[in-house]
Amino acid sequence: MDEKKEEIVVEAGRLGRLYWQDLWRHRELFLFLAWRDIAVRYKQTMLGVAWSAVRPLVSMVVFTVVFGKIASLPPDGGAPYAVMVFAALLPWQFFANSLPIAANSIIGGANLVSKVYFPRLIIPVAALGTGIVDLLVSLVVLGGMMAWYGFCPPFRALFLPFPLLLAILFTAGCGVLSSALCVKWRDVRVIVPFVVQIGLYVSPVGFSSSVVPERWRWLYDCNPMVAVIDCCRWCLIPGAAAPGASTIWTGVAVTLFVLVFGIRCFRSIERSFADTI
Repeated sequence: MDEKKEEIVVEAGRLGRLYWQDLWRHRELFLFLAWRDIAVRYKQTMLGVAWSAVRPLVSMVVFTVVFGKIASLPPDGGAPYAVMVFAALLPWQFFANSLPIAANSIIGGANLVSKVYFPRLIIPVAALGTGIVDLLVSLVVLGGMMAWYGFCPPFRALFLPFPLLLAILFTAGCGVLSSALCVKWRDVRVIVPFVVQIGLYVSPVGFSSSVVPERWRWLYDCNPMVAVIDCCRWCLIPGAAAPGASTIWTGVAVTLFVLVFGIRCFRSIERSFADTI
């Protein structure tokens, strides 16, 4: 009786259907890489995971003093300015911390990429693991802060996972795209932190979207983090203004475009990773 022989193709440019099957087969590798990044990040640090709470707290104090005290900008929904800012820092810190890590992930894993075959898409996506841990820790800190102020979140806080999922998808799309471009053009490693810094000023982290002039709203809404942050505030702060439908749908549309475009670019460049690195 003839035995069935399974053919194993070892190449980066697999067909789409086979590639996604490979991703599922290598799901344990995804978990391993994510856990490795988390362990390495906080290894030999005095505060360890506590840094996940310290950084947004320090940023919250700076934003509260600059925008709330000096600039005297109005809070959203009548909440304490510190709570309003920290609710925005939840998704923003995830994006700002995760994107540079994902962008450099392929370059950082050059030895692994050049020696063993597996779907390279796992590397930049697994790099988001540390940001997700930071996000969960920050959620706990926000809960403690709201309890301190005697501020009870409304029932719609149950919808919070949806804007956070949008933030994760947008960050994944940007991370996948930038990680592939970093292999081809190393200048991208310098550009990514600059883009993140600019993004901080065009996202409603330290201010409410209500202060943005109406004539610039269409351009302002093209930043998906606007929809994410406004939705997070609406979920967590009683009396916060609900984001407009155009803001939400524009954010979703741009996020899906970036995600699909990022994956397509990654797949087209992936074939040359081993040679270029």
